[in-house]
Amino acid sequence: MDAERECWEMRSGAGVGPLQFGMSPAEVAQALLVPEPQERAGGPCAQEDFYDAGKLACVALDAVTGPQVFLSGFPLAGSDPEQGRQFLLDHAAEHGNCLLYTPDDSLSLTDIGVLLRSQQVGAARLTRPLFAKEEWLESEYFRDHLPLEGASG
Repeated sequence: MDAERECWEMRSGAGVGPLQFGMSPAEVAQALLVPEPQERAGGPCAQEDFYDAGKLACVALDAVTGPQVFLSGFPLAGSDPEQGRQFLLDHAAEHGNCLLYTPDDSLSLTDIGVLLRSQQVGAARLTRPLFAKEEWLESEYFRDHLPLEGASG
């Protein structure tokens, strides 16, 4: 399945793949080649969790079905969570990144805008990356409103 998985490039603090922070919902829909939703999605992780004042501020990818993003050659989506955690720790040590642990035990490199969470997939847990504006990762209010498991957008 990974051979068929689309690969997106991460742009530190600016976005990922065709998505750039600051896009409107209509621009996001156009970039993803999907129709713009007529209503806001609800549920535990509503679309509002991805937008700040109507502008894209966060992108969450699925561990298995979403695009793949690599950071220094490491696959951020669908990896073993312990390997992902160790990779981020090693990356931070090597590159001087700002580390942040979240209350749900996720690890973030705030200065490059990546938060690595986990997602239950069958009997396994796999890494699920979120990309967000640095100020969102550094703000307890916004960080606590970032999507948890199972919501992508």
